[in-house]
Amino acid sequence: MSVNYKELKKDRSSEWRQELRNLLSAKERLKGVRVKMSESSPDERNKNFFEVNNGITAEEAALEARRCLDCPTPTCISGCPVNINIPGFIKEIEKGDMKNAAIVLKSTNALPAICGRVCPQETQCEIKCIYNKIGEPPVAIGNLERYTADTERLSGEMSIPEVAEPNNIKVAIVGSGPAGLTTAGELAKLGYDVTLFEALHEFGGVLVYGIPEFRLPKEIMRVEIENLEEMGVKFVNNFIVGRTASFDDLKEEGFKAFFIGSGAGLPKFMNIPGENLINIFSSNEYLTRVNLMKAFKFPEYDTPIVKGKNVAVIGGGNTAMDSVRTAKRLGADRAMIIYRRSEAEMPARDEEIHHAKEEGIEFLNLNNPIEYIGDEKGKVKQMKAQKMELGEPDDSGRRRPRPMQGSEYLMDVDVVVVGIGTAPNPLIQQVLPELEMTAWGTIVVNDGMQSVTRPDIFAGGDIVRGGATVILAMGDGKIAAESMHNYLQNL
Repeated sequence: MSVNYKELKKDRSSEWRQELRNLLSAKERLKGVRVKMSESSPDERNKNFFEVNNGITAEEAALEARRCLDCPTPTCISGCPVNINIPGFIKEIEKGDMKNAAIVLKSTNALPAICGRVCPQETQCEIKCIYNKIGEPPVAIGNLERYTADTERLSGEMSIPEVAEPNNIKVAIVGSGPAGLTTAGELAKLGYDVTLFEALHEFGGVLVYGIPEFRLPKEIMRVEIENLEEMGVKFVNNFIVGRTASFDDLKEEGFKAFFIGSGAGLPKFMNIPGENLINIFSSNEYLTRVNLMKAFKFPEYDTPIVKGKNVAVIGGGNTAMDSVRTAKRLGADRAMIIYRRSEAEMPARDEEIHHAKEEGIEFLNLNNPIEYIGDEKGKVKQMKAQKMELGEPDDSGRRRPRPMQGSEYLMDVDVVVVGIGTAPNPLIQQVLPELEMTAWGTIVVNDGMQSVTRPDIFAGGDIVRGGATVILAMGDGKIAAESMHNYLQNL
């Protein structure tokens, strides 16, 4: 039976549901054991940039799909920022109809192959799965999402979401990260003439410059871009809105509304002595050199990279983990995470921490750098660190770190990567001073609308949230597209 998604959204209790229930009883489904995705060997993968996770097989996908209980109220959907029809695509996998599985999945998710790899399902959709309430592992939604997208891509028969008749209304998207790509796709479905402007030479934003190949192969990103092009989205690179052309210039060219999804690419530093020494990088620069400019293939590619033997990465988030795992792959003898809190407070995904440990990364938790010391050529050679202890929780809910007196010590380092967060590029504030901004340089938007103080401009992703996840940026993009549609239809 093929799935009519529009009807499915209206009624999840009719014969479609009954047919699925007839496949297996709930009791039989509960006997299933969560399938574990295979991974490449840690001692091999920490020397190359091939993808760590290998995906699941058709048999494993079928077994995992059978665990889904098709709950009357699917709480997994409410846990997803873009409200993917999770039971819908999983049941198509169970029936063996991978074409329909992809159609159902892509009807609500513009970037399924990416989300299946980098989204923190364990804290979003999977944590809402009913299995958690009975003490069993949740359905592996992320693995099934990746399997569905990969199966479609490898089949060579990509389904393109239905696009409405062109309405000849021009809209501009600023930034090609997950928020911009999602907004572009949603507006294209509605028939708008969408042009996406990107400052860099490749499209994808943080998906291409921030996330390493071993987590997200760039080929996956290129396929997602091609899908949007098939939907009619135009892509313009090496174009800085506000410098190459202003928003008003674009308005004179006929653009009626704008979405700003320019991300948060301005690195933060600690402002401690010696931080300007040679071979101290921000995570942004370090990862961009490797991911976007292929520095790990130098001299085949022109961009060099300082590889380092004793590499310290400051921070405990996903970006820090990506940086330290990259340093190991570049040949570091000692690749270390320096984090001022304990592992329990680390914001990085559990999978990232687990993989890093397997690959030989050292974790120096409850430690904090307070000074860098250079050699006679101005290159960093040592880091002075201080041990920390945890006090009462701060505004984030994590216990506040405080220094332990007399605990300072020196450590040999020849490369330091600072991955403590990012801020929005101040260019947007300079060229659009009428926008309301926060003290952190992020754009203030109306909740549930993504609209700003200028009626023809909308915003989302890290330019609004600061550093956040891919799927949250995509959620902003979906909301913004709907708000832009309502605005444009009422002009």
